[in-house]
Amino acid sequence: MTDKTDTENLTGHACIQSYLKTLDQSPGVYRMLDAQARVLYVGKARNLKARVSNYARPAGHSGRIARMISETASMMFLTTRTETEALLLEQNLIKQLKPRYNVLLRDDKSFPNIHVTDHAFPMIHKHRGAKKEKGAYYGPFASAGAVNRTLNQLQKVFLLRNCSDPMFESRTRPCLLYQIKRCSAPCVGKVSEAEYAESVKDAQRFLSGKSTNVQETLAKQMAQASEEMEFERAAALRDRIRALTQVQTAQGINPRGVTEADVIALHLEKGQACVQVFFIRANQNWGNRDFYPRVGPDVEEAEVLEAFLGQFYDTKEPPRLILLSHPIENDDLMCEALSDKLGRKVEIAVPMRGEKSELVDGALRNARESLARRMAETATQAKLLRGVAEAFDLDAPPQRIEVYDNSHIQGTNAVGAMIVAGPEGFIKNQYRKFNIKGEELTPGDDFGMMKEVLTRRFKRLLKEDPDRDKGLWPDLLLIDGGAGQVSAVAGIMAEYGVEDVPMVGVAKGVDRDAGKEEFHRIGTRPFALRHNDPVLYFIQRLRDEAHRFAIGTHRAKRAKSQMANPLDEIQGVGASRKRALLAHFGSAKAVSRANLADLKAVEGVSEALAERIYGFFHENG
Repeated sequence: MTDKTDTENLTGHACIQSYLKTLDQSPGVYRMLDAQARVLYVGKARNLKARVSNYARPAGHSGRIARMISETASMMFLTTRTETEALLLEQNLIKQLKPRYNVLLRDDKSFPNIHVTDHAFPMIHKHRGAKKEKGAYYGPFASAGAVNRTLNQLQKVFLLRNCSDPMFESRTRPCLLYQIKRCSAPCVGKVSEAEYAESVKDAQRFLSGKSTNVQETLAKQMAQASEEMEFERAAALRDRIRALTQVQTAQGINPRGVTEADVIALHLEKGQACVQVFFIRANQNWGNRDFYPRVGPDVEEAEVLEAFLGQFYDTKEPPRLILLSHPIENDDLMCEALSDKLGRKVEIAVPMRGEKSELVDGALRNARESLARRMAETATQAKLLRGVAEAFDLDAPPQRIEVYDNSHIQGTNAVGAMIVAGPEGFIKNQYRKFNIKGEELTPGDDFGMMKEVLTRRFKRLLKEDPDRDKGLWPDLLLIDGGAGQVSAVAGIMAEYGVEDVPMVGVAKGVDRDAGKEEFHRIGTRPFALRHNDPVLYFIQRLRDEAHRFAIGTHRAKRAKSQMANPLDEIQGVGASRKRALLAHFGSAKAVSRANLADLKAVEGVSEALAERIYGFFHENG
């Protein structure tokens, strides 16, 4: 690959024209930059010279492209060996650089899968993120709720464990799930390895779309049990068949002729877009998710969908079939790129009739309705943001509001939380949590905690976005607290030279009554809004969301610390030795109090390991 730049002091068409003499007909990727070297646009080309020459023409461009050309002060080029390579590089750069004039997929979270682990007695559980562990994966599901519902029913049907391997190996008696008939208790030998393996195969058959075979097998077993007058076993099998039927019903539309596909439909209206994705796996609908990519007022469906596909599947495994509502320009390139990624052929189609067309029509209807709801919500949100600007004397309606809160119990498991809101509501993929690290803080020192959180936040902002051109800087800070918290935060902002960011403290008013909030700003007297002011309700919603997020983060941290076993931190103490120690002493606390001779008496614990365990508790405890 090569990188070519030009330093002449030209802009617009003249600037672009100056690069033509240095370009050849290679495929590659080009970047258009403004006078501050900010990337305006990233594009790919089969022939770089021909593509760039189109931009050099003074007329014939849409309004969006004409504005982009007028702002262009320099260009960068990367040549590639193939056009497919250029397509992949283009999408990587778009996700990394987020250029203003590209179509951008903003909400790109990973989707959950069901994971059946590689183990003598496999665990079935929800998995999100990269598929790093061995085992079989089924998905994606559109949401954690869809996975949880399916797992809940599958547990009733197949009685598979969901506990972790260390917990499985340390059990000495069945847990509650066995008592309520959600697990067959393989941990204590209540089911043989062969019987459990058969249940695992049945679960995998169901998740692979062979549910009819599973139900027929269970029905035969139920009939046989009835004939043999094993009525309790027959009733259990009947319950499993009912649970299996509920899973199928919950999956929604189940296409007979589509085994595996993503159905992707786009609706454009008034410069906004909604992309609806339906996940079809094993002839079942595993849910849908809507996306709202950033688009310009004059983009075409082909451009939006192609950009969406490239960015959406950058970190996700594509299915064998992708059904689209509109054709894209480079479907052959996209098929080749996705096929290389998957390691088998991926087909992209725009169906015109039959069941596949009906699936696309359903996704398109959902996209249209979702965008209508979002546009109505956005109009309301815009009005509220104008009210916030008026209430707090801001120069313009804020595009990014950051709200901060802390949570702890008498100073323990302290966390800070930041939530973000903007013109389109809460921006949840921008939420951040902060584990309070200050060792010198007095337990329960809310001022100190807030200072630590804001210090870390501004240090990171100054490092990641010093020019404030990536949309990461807030237009308004809302702090949970009164004059003390505001003063503490103002000191931090002054220290980092960011005093121009507006900041408001939201304090509970008389008797800590919601509706009587007081607002604190540096250099002004506290004030309140009218009791029925919509802006007050909006601020309360923001504060409550920050509080909810902080409390949830704190509870998760506290639960993790309560579940932690100090034996897990000792080198050389694996699952079997941990089980032996707990069986011998009864608890980790008793192990910590044991003397060296007692530790040596435990089966499987060598003299060296006993000394290490004793040292761990007496040197670090």
